[in-house]
Amino acid sequence: MSDAMIRVPSEVRDRLAVIAESRSTSIRSLVQEFAETTLTAEERRERAERTRAYLAEHFGVEVTDEESSAMGRKLRDAFADRTDSAA
Repeated sequence: MSDAMIRVPSEVRDRLAVIAESRSTSIRSLVQEFAETTLTAEERRERAERTRAYLAEHFGVEVTDEESSAMGRKLRDAFADRTDSAA
């Protein structure tokens, strides 16, 4: 495995250190986990299309773009509320 140096402001480094410590891990592992689990916009679109196809095939449910957007907003709001209440 090769290493790479990533330059970030000291405030970001300090924040990463706090998060890593709270999870009993290292900054390196934290960054690796982020890179492995964060989807790109294209990956999110592909996953949404696969989900739509699955719902249509297995449940006969056709999800429109409008419905999908509304569900996305609800999920973002729910996670934002959860994050705000945890702070």
